[in-house]
Amino acid sequence: MTAGPLPYWRLSLYYFFYFAFIGVFSPYFTLYLQSLSLSAVDIGLLMSQMQLMRLLAPTFWGWLADKRGRRVDIIRLSALCASVGFTGFFLTESFIQLFIPMTLMAFFWSASLPLVESLTFSHLGAQSHRYSQIRLWGSVGFIVAVLLGGVLLDHLPIGDVPAMVFVVLIGILVMAFKLPEGLRLPKSGTLEAAEEVVQSFGSVMRERRVWMLMLACFLMSSAHGVYYVFYSIHLDTLGYSKGMIGLLWSLGVLVEIALFMVMAPLMRRYSLRALLVATYAAAVVRFLMIGWGGESLLMLLVAQTLHGLTFGVHHAAAIAAVNRWFPQHIHARGQAMYSSLSFGGGGLFGALVSGLVWEPLGAGWAFTLGSVFAALGWYCIARGMAAHPECPDSPQ
Repeated sequence: MTAGPLPYWRLSLYYFFYFAFIGVFSPYFTLYLQSLSLSAVDIGLLMSQMQLMRLLAPTFWGWLADKRGRRVDIIRLSALCASVGFTGFFLTESFIQLFIPMTLMAFFWSASLPLVESLTFSHLGAQSHRYSQIRLWGSVGFIVAVLLGGVLLDHLPIGDVPAMVFVVLIGILVMAFKLPEGLRLPKSGTLEAAEEVVQSFGSVMRERRVWMLMLACFLMSSAHGVYYVFYSIHLDTLGYSKGMIGLLWSLGVLVEIALFMVMAPLMRRYSLRALLVATYAAAVVRFLMIGWGGESLLMLLVAQTLHGLTFGVHHAAAIAAVNRWFPQHIHARGQAMYSSLSFGGGGLFGALVSGLVWEPLGAGWAFTLGSVFAALGWYCIARGMAAHPECPDSPQ
């Protein structure tokens, strides 16, 4: 079966709205919860559901997609259920009752991204190097949502944040119903799947290059845990204005977009291993600069430009490896495992550990811990992928 014309804009707009949700939710929803007079512990417990569900949910949904042989049905179902689940925020302001819609929304929202990644590669086929040209629209959506959300909240009450989030969820839902199915996944256990490849999910995961990559991705997300939780607090403590903090966040994502635009030629010129090794080395340097050189605006500007490497290039290269190494009939589970271990497990672990280090040891050592995680990830990539000649020499 051959792939049809690439539905570039439908895939791109899905990414736009998906990451626009993060751009509205992450910076502003905690302010809304604070306005409800919830304690810091209550807010932390509610927000932790996002990371927890990103750890637990993708594996289940990826398994279900592989069993059914279709991804789009589950992507649409998850978008619908996430929207319906979120409506609970319009009905109550009680912590206990808010816990239910947060958990439901997080469980279904986190289901779709690994499936959309798998679907995107299915449509790309032999043009997998063009993935970054589609994914960059997610970064655009994030920036638009952050900036537009800030402007709106200068004129609207903080109580309107749930309505803003819900509008973006509806955008995700609309685009989910616009997505066409790609190459049909052979259902697990069918003759078609058996004829395609004899490898099971477990046998692929036991390959050294695969589990070392997954461990490295876990460590990279752990390294970013301190950044996502404490970066703004760190800069505020150093006396930077809220406007400057926002600009520094935006700079990192803008560089990420620029690198997404040139990822296709980069992946044709350099191997996945070479790209990944560079991203971990950059992460080591970046977090040391933030932790110990934050008083210098120039140092922070340089550190933020490295975000394009430590997130953008890293993510594009990592999922390209997953796409290459997991056969079609277990592809959705491969993307789900990557998402669960990195953004779910790694992000949750990094946030928790950095929180334990922050108060007793300070910002410098908390960001140094991020550098240590990145250095360990560098070792995993350098050693784990070195034994496979196709990795260092010839991107496919």
